[in-house]
Amino acid sequence: MAPWLPLLSLLGLLPGAAPALPRRAAGAQAWEAESSELLAPARFALEMYNRGRAAGTRAALGAVRGRVRREGRGSLYSLQATLEEACNDPTVCQLPVSKKTLLCSFQVLEELGKHTLLRRDCRPVDTKITGAGSPQMLQSSGSNFIQGSALISLFQSYPDEKSENFRSFSPLFNKDTLPEDFVMQVASIFKEFVITYNRTYETKEEAQWRMSVFINNMMRAQKIQALDRGTARYGVTKFSDLTEEEFRTIYLNPLLKELRSKRMPLAMSVNGPAPPEWDWRNKGAVTKVKDQGMCGSCWAFSVTGNVEGQWFLKRGDLLSLSEQELVDCDKLDKACLGGLPSNAYSAIKTLGGLETEDDYGYNGHLQTCNFSAEKAKVYINDSVELSQNEQKLAAWLAKNGPISIAINAFGMQFYRHGISHPLRPLCSPWLIDHAVLLVGYGNRSDIPFWAIKNSWGTDWGEEGYYYLHRGSGACGVNIMASSAVVN
Repeated sequence: MAPWLPLLSLLGLLPGAAPALPRRAAGAQAWEAESSELLAPARFALEMYNRGRAAGTRAALGAVRGRVRREGRGSLYSLQATLEEACNDPTVCQLPVSKKTLLCSFQVLEELGKHTLLRRDCRPVDTKITGAGSPQMLQSSGSNFIQGSALISLFQSYPDEKSENFRSFSPLFNKDTLPEDFVMQVASIFKEFVITYNRTYETKEEAQWRMSVFINNMMRAQKIQALDRGTARYGVTKFSDLTEEEFRTIYLNPLLKELRSKRMPLAMSVNGPAPPEWDWRNKGAVTKVKDQGMCGSCWAFSVTGNVEGQWFLKRGDLLSLSEQELVDCDKLDKACLGGLPSNAYSAIKTLGGLETEDDYGYNGHLQTCNFSAEKAKVYINDSVELSQNEQKLAAWLAKNGPISIAINAFGMQFYRHGISHPLRPLCSPWLIDHAVLLVGYGNRSDIPFWAIKNSWGTDWGEEGYYYLHRGSGACGVNIMASSAVVN
């Protein structure tokens, strides 16, 4: 068997849906689910499969195994199952009547008691060769469902791509062999990634592991691209050698969905409609894009960005404020392990203000609080929650300044440019895990968007910015909007 075949199994799209790569760390089995827990999603998947069958043809469920990943109010099931399909109506069946065994991969999302089938991939198997239909066959097959098929291009070229090396290719492969030129091309693209993002790996084994992660991530980016309804492009980014688990642990904020946000007063709505477009970057209310580094402090960057805008609009002075002060001194939140904007506002009031970034620089890890009231340059009087109506949100933004929000970061690991518009089941508003700053809105080619300032540096996205579809509640953009109040 070709050495790279285990790396080519298609990845799932939701958090935790990816087939397991060979891991060095222990604990990978924690995703394995008891068979009894898999019955309900497996039966739902079977029902969906049978709905598309010809009259008289039905499939029955055989062996089932799988994993489950729980996120907030939902559970994602990645299932492997054998189905026995037979035609039971002799008036429509072709003779001789025979049974067919199928090996299927399903992904089922259970959210608030409702099941949604996200993926179905069923292929006939030869029971004489594989022993299909038995649990042993499923155990030996692992998560690899690739038979003989075409691998769609991993990388798509676009006119504005900076590197000619990230080009399209679509080699064919079968279950036993992979062309040598495919491995060479993948190695070449990975090498380009390593050079572009200045990666160094301590050992040969580490480099091989990161290359396998990179390949699987490109498969995942390809699937995200295929299902996005906007103009966004996904592909190689500086996060492409991180596993999903690593990325979520280092850069995202699980507390946003795990903890209830402190209730704040509801802001008064703005009278009248919102202007057709607005961008606070053009009006001097937004500082440069910052980089949170390997620290889940997005909540601090979201809040300081909001306070920077509020202070500018009320006092006419744009100051770059200290996120490190919040990481160190906000005792309601958990520094690099995450936090809530509502807690950060309270901390600013309790501390007595925010220092500037020049006075209290960012280090990206928890240190002893070094806040000095004498050095505080900015203060806030209160904080408010904003409407979840996106039209009202736009009107408030245009009149009052940039807004702290939290979103589901689905697909952002591989986002390059364009307007992102994931399917709602893939980017549930109940699974928000990243705090950012809403700075404007508008339309591109008649597609409405929100302009969002991120905190992953200018070498990510569109010079550090993310564009998300506006008007559909995409990825929970309207769920946790808030602002400081400066009198």
